[in-house]
Parts: sequence; structure tokens; C-alpha cells
Amino acid sequence: MKLNCLSKHKIPFPVQTHHFNSRVLTSRFSTKNPSSSSSSSSSSSSSDSLFHRIQIIRDPKASVLPVLQQWVTERRPLDEHQVRSLVHIMKDFRRYNHALEISHWMTDSRYFNLSPSDAAVRLELIQRVHGLEKAENYFNNISKKLKTCNAYGALLSTYVRENAVEKAEATMQEMRKMGMTKSTFAYNMLINLYSQNGEHEKIDILMEEMEKEGIAYDKYTLRNRMAAYVAASNTSGIEKILNRMEADPHIPNDWSVYSLAASGYLKVGSTEEALVKLQKMEEVMPAERTKAAFEYLLSLYASTGRKEELYRVWNTYKPSNGLMDKPYACMISSLAKLDDIEGAEKIFEEWESRCTMYDFRVLNRLLIAYCRKGLFEKAESVAKKASEGRRPYASTWNILATGYAESKQMPKAVEMLKKGLSVGRKGWKPNPVTLEACMDYLKGRGDSTEMEEIIGLLKEVGSFDSHTNQKLLRT
Repeated sequence: MKLNCLSKHKIPFPVQTHHFNSRVLTSRFSTKNPSSSSSSSSSSSSSDSLFHRIQIIRDPKASVLPVLQQWVTERRPLDEHQVRSLVHIMKDFRRYNHALEISHWMTDSRYFNLSPSDAAVRLELIQRVHGLEKAENYFNNISKKLKTCNAYGALLSTYVRENAVEKAEATMQEMRKMGMTKSTFAYNMLINLYSQNGEHEKIDILMEEMEKEGIAYDKYTLRNRMAAYVAASNTSGIEKILNRMEADPHIPNDWSVYSLAASGYLKVGSTEEALVKLQKMEEVMPAERTKAAFEYLLSLYASTGRKEELYRVWNTYKPSNGLMDKPYACMISSLAKLDDIEGAEKIFEEWESRCTMYDFRVLNRLLIAYCRKGLFEKAESVAKKASEGRRPYASTWNILATGYAESKQMPKAVEMLKKGLSVGRKGWKPNPVTLEACMDYLKGRGDSTEMEEIIGLLKEVGSFDSHTNQKLLRT
């Protein structure tokens, strides 16, 4: 596995989804306990909220049920809106197992009744945690009252994620029969599915059906169709979608569609045309969504090779009211892509001087840039400095281990691998190629002591599974 955290072109995922703002939702858990005395109320703030208690459970395999039960035992305030919001927050954070546990607890403990939207969310979570078959069984066994367009939509989305074309088409047909295809949602799901599989003629048939049924395209329809044209390197189709969007007064010009168009032109090597689309993207970006578009701009301008444009975008849109780690990380990667290591270092230093909470993921971007250039002394020096008084991520040492392994500096690779394992959280796994290379190296030296030490560390973080065991047995 090569050291590379840069995708070729960063593209917004063109799927219609229901979005939940986790910052808004978490505010519901920040209230103080009304039964607390004035002397203890300060300790009952957001730092002791139900959300906080669950958030600090870092092990995705650990149960959150004891925390929920303890909250009830303490007679803390709890309402169905809070619990439902918590399910969505955990889902938004991709902590699907915890979200599913909370969903079941909500109804199994007889606190609240299951609504059609609850059932739809639970179906998705079951698929993500237990697989498609379990999700299908759940859908088949819920009551007719819960089998609304929400549940069918969730089932359709599940089939799209699983790339189960025939099952998705069958579900769509059922939805047609029951009059559940009066909005764009189901059509957008199928358009995305067909785009993934290169079945572009089926997309055209679906869009013709939408027109016949009087279902107006929305921005998701155009995004998904644009993504299909980009995948097919069809520049005439790209222009067709842009013209359609710009001519329809009911569809606002969507910056993400221009982002897709730019990535499509970059894919076929038309840099100048990509720059035109990026300029248009900047023109239509609403002020309140600038942050969402910022990273796409950085990545795409880096792909054009125009360093001056990259710096212009950075200086125009970079965070000013509150530090954001992700844009700094993206800028570091973008500059590294253009071989501007010195510039990447300056951006990192700027972030480091301003950050209030050290996020090692930003450092990791710089480490990857150093390793790709063979600057291992710099990489190790900055990693050690950042680790003084802080607990680095296991991935930080893993990056160095992989870089050293790829450059055949195996003693250092083994050293960094062990450092990563020593700080890894439960379930963390090192780069399997790096792990195997290190074990092969130790085997060649006949160093069973170090091999046993690594195996012991793997067991401590819970990543010594049957697959890993079989590989190491061969070693």
C-alpha cells in the first residue's frame, strides 16, 4: 500500500441524502440538570451531558447501554427528541453500532414508540452493522404501519450502497405501484446507482420518466447526471447539464455541479476549461456555504497545477473566524502535490501557532509529504516534537513506518510500527503491507523476540484477528 492520502480529484458525493447538523443537535444535550443545586449546577453542564458521556467511548465495539441506563438511574432529563437526535448524531459520526444500540434501547426499554422515520433509520443502521440480509429481514417483519415511503426509501438506499441493481429496480417498481415515486428521491437514488455501473442509457430513461410524470429535476438529479457524464468522460453531456441548470430559473446554480464539471475536464486533460468552471464555481458559492466548498476548490486548483491560483483561493477563503483543521490539512496536501514542500511547512506552522486543540491529522499530511520526498529526518523530528506532552495518533507513527518500509529502511520501519501499536486504540490496525514487510524482515534476521513483541502489541489493541494470524503464521 503506497503512501498517498490525495485523491486525484476531490468530488462531492452526488447523492440526495437527509442531512442532520450535528452541531445543532448536540446543543440539545447541553442543558443543565434542573434538579441540581446551584453549587453543583456547573458540573452538570455540557461536559456531563448524555452526548458527552457517549462521545468519550472511543471503542466502536464497546456498548453504550450502561451509559444510557446510568443516565436514567440518575433521573436525568430525557425526551424522545433528544434520543432521536442522538441516534442521528452517532450515525453522522459513522458510529453505526452505537446509533443502532440507542435506537433499540429507545423502543425496547418502552420509553418511546417507533415511528416510520425511526424504522427507516434503523433499517439503514442494521445494514451497516449486520449486513444486507439482516436489513431485508427487518424490513420484511415490520408492520404495515411502518412500511411507508420512509422505509421503502431506506431499503432502496441500502440496495444502492450494496450495488444490488436488480433488487433496487424491483423496490423502485413496488414504490411506483404504491404511488411512492412522486418526488425526486427514488429517481435520484437509481440515477446514482446506474452512474456507478456505467448504465447511462438507463439514466436517460429515468429522466424521461420524470418529465412524463411531471417530476421536476432538482439539484441532486443534475449532480447525479453530471457525475455519470464525468465518469464517462462525456464533455458534451457535461455542457448539456450546465446549460440545463443555467436555463432553469427554478434550479439555483449549484457550486457542486460546477465542481463536478471541473473534475470532468481535468479528467480529460482540458485544464483551461476546468479553470473556467472553477471560476464559475466561485461566483455562485453562497457566502454561508463557502466553508463547504473550500476544500474542493483547493483540491481542484491543485490538480490544475496552477500554484498561484491555489494561493489566491487560500488567501481569499481561508478560515478567519475560528480555526478549522481540515482546510489546513487540505492545503498542506495540495501544496505537496505541487512539490511546494516549503509552502506546506509554512501552512503547517501557521496552523500550529493558532490551533487550540492539536489535531494530529493535520501533522499527518505534512508527514506524508515528507515521506514521499524521502525527508525522513524532518518527518521524524516534527513527529517527535509534536508528541512532547501529547498522545499522537497511531496513524502518525504508521505513516512513518510505511515510509521507511517503502524506502527499505526496515529497522526504522519496525521501530515506528511498534510505536504506532503502543498508542493504538482498540481495533486499530496498522498498514497490512507494512506489517508483513516488517515481519518478513525480522524473520530474515531470525529475531523471534521482536516478532513476539509485535504480536503481543497486536493482541493488546485487539487487531490480532484470524486473517492477521494466518498471515503471520506463514511468516
